[in-house]
Amino acid sequence: MSRNIEFSIDEYYHLYNRGTDKRKIFTTSGEYSRFLILLYLCNGSIKVDIGDYLNQGLTLSEIFEVDKGKELVSIGTYCLMPNHFHILIREKEENGTSLFMQKLQTAYTMYFNKKHVRTGSLFQGTFKAQYVTKDTYLKYLFAYINLNPIKLIDPDWKENGIKNLIESEEYLGSYKYSSYLDLIGVKRVEASILNMSEFPDYFNSELKFKDFIQEWLNFKNLDDSDKV
Repeated sequence: MSRNIEFSIDEYYHLYNRGTDKRKIFTTSGEYSRFLILLYLCNGSIKVDIGDYLNQGLTLSEIFEVDKGKELVSIGTYCLMPNHFHILIREKEENGTSLFMQKLQTAYTMYFNKKHVRTGSLFQGTFKAQYVTKDTYLKYLFAYINLNPIKLIDPDWKENGIKNLIESEEYLGSYKYSSYLDLIGVKRVEASILNMSEFPDYFNSELKFKDFIQEWLNFKNLDDSDKV
């Protein structure tokens, strides 16, 4: 590993990685969906085979109810972007973080390479991780991670401020590849990915989370120290 970090049970970590050579790792809605399914299925002690579930004709709702065994990590929030991803986790089982990420990246790389008839690494080396030591930073990451999609419509908003607040809020509400919709109370099957009971109760209502995000949308110079 290229990081000097030891993972420990009950500790929080911000995990992220990008495509090798900054390439896109998600090019279709189906690829985003495959990664979301893997976020759920790979986070467990039982070996899973998506192909087998699909061959059985399981619906998306049924796949998100599959018994995956003991959770390796608790996922608090996440966001998938065209060339990278972010995941905020709390480790639950010894070596759970590394095992989860190995399963996730390997499974998605195999799927992506087969689909695009390519070989070799898809991600830029091993996944990156940042140990979250402060409560204020842990809370901040819920904003930082879920606000990533705004860069797709307003690349310089963090430095210059939001150009169109209404447009930005509407875009977040339409973006299906982050946990934002789940945290504001939209009912969907992807909510099974999250385990908020393992995180501090910063947002005891969906409205509080939405207000929290809106505060950050109005804030210029959002720190981008974890930029990938």
